[in-house]
Amino acid sequence: MTITGQSLIGAASVPGTNGAFHGIDARTGDALEPAFGGATQHDLERACTLAEAAFDTYRETDLEARAAFLETIGEQINAIGDALIERCMAETGLPRARIEGERGRTVTQLRLFAAVLRNGDCVDARIDPAQPERRPLPRVDLRLRNIALGPVAVFGASNFPLAFSVAGGDTASALAAGCPVIVKAHGAHPGTSELVGRAIQRAVQICGLPEGVFSMLFDSGIAIGQALVADHRIKAVGFTGSRAAGVALMKIANARPEPIPVYAEMSAINPVVLLPGALAARGAAIAQPFTVSLTQGAGQFCTNPGLVLAVQGESLDAFEQAASAALANIGAATMLTPGIHANYCKGVERLAANPNVEQLASGAEGGRFDAQAALFATTADAFLAQPALRDEVFGPASLIVRCKDLNELHGVLKGLEGQLTVAVHLDAADHEACRMLLPTLERKAGRILVNGFGTGVEVGHAMVHGGPFPATTDARTTSVGSRAIERFLRPVSYQDLPDALLPAALRAANPLGITRRVDGVIDHEVRKDD
Repeated sequence: MTITGQSLIGAASVPGTNGAFHGIDARTGDALEPAFGGATQHDLERACTLAEAAFDTYRETDLEARAAFLETIGEQINAIGDALIERCMAETGLPRARIEGERGRTVTQLRLFAAVLRNGDCVDARIDPAQPERRPLPRVDLRLRNIALGPVAVFGASNFPLAFSVAGGDTASALAAGCPVIVKAHGAHPGTSELVGRAIQRAVQICGLPEGVFSMLFDSGIAIGQALVADHRIKAVGFTGSRAAGVALMKIANARPEPIPVYAEMSAINPVVLLPGALAARGAAIAQPFTVSLTQGAGQFCTNPGLVLAVQGESLDAFEQAASAALANIGAATMLTPGIHANYCKGVERLAANPNVEQLASGAEGGRFDAQAALFATTADAFLAQPALRDEVFGPASLIVRCKDLNELHGVLKGLEGQLTVAVHLDAADHEACRMLLPTLERKAGRILVNGFGTGVEVGHAMVHGGPFPATTDARTTSVGSRAIERFLRPVSYQDLPDALLPAALRAANPLGITRRVDGVIDHEVRKDD
């Protein structure tokens, strides 16, 4: 498939005339062909006009048709074949196995939301039948369902070129909800973005949907992305990226005459808590999977374990020694972009230059844009006194905080910002200590895991990939798993509407065959499979 460097606006391919840029070979820094033209304000206007025109038709497509559309997107992505893998490898420096796995996860997400639609629970149909004989006042007939918010702007992520980008979780959940999507493609992997964007564009055509259901814009700077968030037709934003960029989008969205939600997943250092029993019994053994998690994907995961908390002593010494030895044998890996590599190096240099921080180990050196892993240690007093030590270093670097006792460790946890994950390593002897910490862990993170590391995110129904600010902008939501669809829906209540005017989900005959709540009780009587 030919990559043209053009934006996709509805069914059309449009050459951009607002500046130009190239994708970059992550390993060499060389420009990749072709040049990509930045979208103009006119292009953005056209995309938003088409999305608004498509909205009312698309949001009322039946659940099966929408599910089939998502599955067709997955089929079209797979049909691109090796061309997608090779281009993505060049633009990101990520190995083939990682890209192939991410492609599989992307298609799995699409299938998950297809299943969510067929189940029908996302509609959340509720019926409180009229009670005209009720005294002292009769009760009106009330019926509720969820509807789509409206057109959604999705920003592609740098570190997940497939699973969190053009057809990633934000796009999949928004399309499942019935929202047209306009993607602002990420400049770090534009060729990958165009290939996937064309797969979605083909799926729209195959399924006979309005062309405005999907568009994708390239931006030679930041102006088009900012204008997209500010456009009055956009009703929500999905974003994965840096804290600075996410907060900037929040400010634009909140300054609109009609503020809109920005669902941004931003910054986390994902503490690992090593409780005394586990540390004494197997501290050296924990060090090996810790270093693997730390350096996986060159440390470019939002769930990377950037902080370790433990009580000082011989057991922690053993962990530090084992982790240092393991890290020294891990080769450097190419980072996603030269800019990300430069920022990582600056972060490591800041830690190394801090007089209250001890550098314990470094990984093997590598090529020009390869990340050399780094492990540091400090005291709880220094960590609490210097807020800069809590800043995320995006890459394979982690900081161990040596605490005097469990109370001091608890104090460090209380002082942390919101996190995506907290990992606790414990043995049976640590249960009481963990029980003491759990209320704080629940306040600080969206996912608490035991005897593991947060770098694996399961795409399922019970997953939360979110957390209190600055991990995300809305701690009530998740960007991974079936609940992600809830971000792009809102409830509408219908009072005393005639049955013929009610949406299908709320009519007396239940033509959709979905589960509904009647007077608060789940009604299983009328289902498609009965």
